[in-house]
Amino acid sequence: MSNPLPAVLPDLRRIITSHNEKGVAVVQNDTLLPSERMETVAGARSASIWVTTDSIPTNDNNTTDDGGKRVIDNIPNLNLVHANGTNLRSTELAPGAITPMHRTSSLDYNILRELILITEDGVEKHLKNPGDTVVQKGALHAWRNPSSRKWTRWVTVLIAAEPAIVNGEPLSPQFHF
Repeated sequence: MSNPLPAVLPDLRRIITSHNEKGVAVVQNDTLLPSERMETVAGARSASIWVTTDSIPTNDNNTTDDGGKRVIDNIPNLNLVHANGTNLRSTELAPGAITPMHRTSSLDYNILRELILITEDGVEKHLKNPGDTVVQKGALHAWRNPSSRKWTRWVTVLIAAEPAIVNGEPLSPQFHF
């Protein structure tokens, strides 16, 4: 009989600040964001924290829309990267789980808890300290949770970018199932 997976991580708390009609900074929203099972990655969950879709610089300071509910419809970039905006999201991996190799045309800032980065050449970098950061520049990569007991979580900011160019050829987005 196999051991069941430990419980998933607690929901993320998201606080949104804004201004009232007098120009005073206020908390506009304080909510928990439950993660959802990722259909394409076994043992993974994710939550959309905030998506901007208008441009960079964004005009999001002047709207009451919930950016966490905006949908990215960009299949070539795995529905993760908006052509005119940003995507702030969290991802969770079960103990021992690994993502498939993947690449998007984006610049990603990944702020980690504990995770192993695996690059296309097979090199593995074990990031052990909460807050360790990986700047992902359109390279093919995977992630692995090194723990046999605990889920891990990381937060990523994805920003649309031109595809990486190698020997004059653009590298297209990929997802290896």
